[in-house]
Amino acid sequence: MIRRLLMGLGLIAAGQSAQAACGGPEDACEIEGGSYHIELPRAETPPLVVFLHGYGGNGAATMRNRAMVDGLLARGYAVMAPNGSQRIGSNRGLSWNFYPGWEGRDETEFLKDAVADAADHFGVDEGRVMLGGFSAGGFMVNYLACAAPEAFSAYVPVSGGFWRPHPAECKGPIRMLHTHGWTDNVVPLEGRVLGGGRFVQGDIFAGLEIWRDANGCTDHKPAGFSRDGDFMHRRWSCGTDGALEFVLFPGGHQVPKGWADLVVDWYEGLPGS
Repeated sequence: MIRRLLMGLGLIAAGQSAQAACGGPEDACEIEGGSYHIELPRAETPPLVVFLHGYGGNGAATMRNRAMVDGLLARGYAVMAPNGSQRIGSNRGLSWNFYPGWEGRDETEFLKDAVADAADHFGVDEGRVMLGGFSAGGFMVNYLACAAPEAFSAYVPVSGGFWRPHPAECKGPIRMLHTHGWTDNVVPLEGRVLGGGRFVQGDIFAGLEIWRDANGCTDHKPAGFSRDGDFMHRRWSCGTDGALEFVLFPGGHQVPKGWADLVVDWYEGLPGS
């Protein structure tokens, strides 16, 4: 406790981009199985957003999205950007081992280990962690939430769902806010065929039905609609332990402007957050 307190005071003195011996843009923190980048706000024991990069990206590039990172830091949230892995048998760029049947790193264990390491070395709150990701990172978020919904306190994917065949079912309940661009052609809302038919992205709305089932929703009809600037919300009421919201914005394959405030406002409005 004393070590955590002193660490927190040191972070406050160091400022919003406080760093320990690792975690900066060019100096990732190494743990067993991989590495991650992290930035911290002016707060002691801050909540954490873990954000997974897209296919071919890396954690350092994620941290260069200053609109997202600075937006989260300003709201008092630490930001972690782990580095993906290279799938066994592939010489392509880094991604995430989410597709059923692929061999490679156990991403759930790696990400949980990364959060535990950040709690030990940077003082983040392990009990308040949102797992987000973009594109391939968003697919990873969905598959991890499906298999291990208790691993993180909430899930906030952007432009990523499931692949066909969709999972027959997912564990639950979960708390999820899914954000997607109306004109996304890389991960269209309806999905698309890739690799000459070897892979088929899933339908986002079919994925939402899976999540309604996992949360025990009694109706397919949204319980509410709203609009906040460019963000168009639809949400389902599915009991006290789960939360499901879908947000569209008039753009393509991107993390939209204002996403940081969107997810923090949603998360802080959840019971017990």
